[in-house]
Amino acid sequence: MRFFLKAIILSLAIPVLLLSGCGNKYEKVVVVYTSVDQEYAEPIFKKFEASTGIKVLPVFDVEAAKTTGLVNRLIAEKNRPQADVFWNSEFMQTMLLKEKGVLADYQSPEAKDLPAEYRDEYWTAFGGRARVLLVNTNLVPPEHYPQSIFDLAKSEYASEKAAISYPMFGTTATHAAALYAVLGPEQGRKYFADLKQHNVQTVDGNSVVRDLVAQGHLKMGLTDSDDAYGAVNRGAPVKVIMPDQDGLGTLVVPNTVALVAGAPHVETGKLLIDYLLSKEVEEELLRTGCIQISTRGITDSGSYIDHRQIKKLQTDFAAIYSQLSLVKQELTEIFIK
Repeated sequence: MRFFLKAIILSLAIPVLLLSGCGNKYEKVVVVYTSVDQEYAEPIFKKFEASTGIKVLPVFDVEAAKTTGLVNRLIAEKNRPQADVFWNSEFMQTMLLKEKGVLADYQSPEAKDLPAEYRDEYWTAFGGRARVLLVNTNLVPPEHYPQSIFDLAKSEYASEKAAISYPMFGTTATHAAALYAVLGPEQGRKYFADLKQHNVQTVDGNSVVRDLVAQGHLKMGLTDSDDAYGAVNRGAPVKVIMPDQDGLGTLVVPNTVALVAGAPHVETGKLLIDYLLSKEVEEELLRTGCIQISTRGITDSGSYIDHRQIKKLQTDFAAIYSQLSLVKQELTEIFIK
């Protein structure tokens, strides 16, 4: 409701401001760079346009570049910003942008009911995906289902019967950094060295892990919940397991959204951020399978998980981010060199 009241007020104000010569700052457009897949983001932008009359000009990432391409572009444009909003499907690169001075201070009123750890002066996190274990039910009986990420290196799954994506990239790098933060760098490195020693496969991406498990080439793998539930929804013989619910807890990777410093369309940028943080958008992202973790307790589907109902890995975003550089250096040495 707050968003729609603000949208009505702004939609009435913008034409007056344009006529009074306020310039492009109040132009009825908003430019958003996003790493969220186009199939999920585009319908949301269309609904925003329909409800506000503001034209959304999105720039999507190139799959091969992941989020990095957009982040590098934002950094390169820092002195002459082209984007108003950055909507990221994770949080690590958003924190890098904050460190580089690319983001502006904006705290949306729509974020008031989000968990405290999801709110920062320069960005807001919402919704998200979990790092889960995916098991092929034709190959693994229920009594042998893994319950922990540490089960990856056990003999019944190892020797090329389990897989992770390369842990120097994407959400697997984030997961690695989280383990370094919780376990300490020495034990974090040891965990991945053990995976390598036990011949756990490393593949090009979480979707590849999912496909290898779903097709029966592997017994299990570590992947993201959106990939995992995608296999479930297609009827593959798989089981999704939230790992370490009796131990360390499961890592949740939320979306983040931020206003770009020096944005050419500040007011419409703020309005888009408010919309993305609304309950309506969270419901849409859950319904389409973009995210599975609800920050507002929406649980009317088997794949919707209230963040309060799972044991989450106990660390904070800053601690995870602080380990990323070391993770990339050490895990490159283990898995590439």
